[in-house]
Amino acid sequence: MSSRRDEILDVAAALVEEEGPDALTMRELAARMGIRAPSLYKHVRDKDDIVAGVQERALIDMGRHLSAATGLGLTGLAEAYRSWARAHPRLYEVATRRPLARDQIAPGVEYAAAAPLLDAVGGDEHLARALWALAHGLVDLELSYRFPPGADLDTTWRTALTGFEQQRSSDLSGSGSTNPRKGTSK
Repeated sequence: MSSRRDEILDVAAALVEEEGPDALTMRELAARMGIRAPSLYKHVRDKDDIVAGVQERALIDMGRHLSAATGLGLTGLAEAYRSWARAHPRLYEVATRRPLARDQIAPGVEYAAAAPLLDAVGGDEHLARALWALAHGLVDLELSYRFPPGADLDTTWRTALTGFEQQRSSDLSGSGSTNPRKGTSK
């Protein structure tokens, strides 16, 4: 990746963080860099290439943040996910609310971002996806101010995660309960 491309992506990510994804235009990006918009095309294919680069950077940063919570259990991991999203709501939007440009981001980036969660649930990809969907839904509702004013969101998160923690504990202890993911008894 060229250093000029890195600079373009740095400015694009900053623009998204400051003004939101809709503010990311080639003209605005070029203006912030002090160049003309056509000059950007020497270093990037198009706006989609820039969005993919911003997604990749967001996933890498989110993955680092989640990795730092390794060993803190599902609740600690969910708290890390929530804190990253709250600290970077507009990058979160680009990385998680839009189609992921899998064909344009570096191989392994998406997996690396998901790995801490997958590891926390013992490699159960279905449980990991369900937990991610729960966390994403809660974050999405929180970031769009859809919870009533004064709602205790910390308690909401703890309540939502209790079932996942109990299921995980049951799976690890081999308690003999029915595994709803497989429809069979242990």
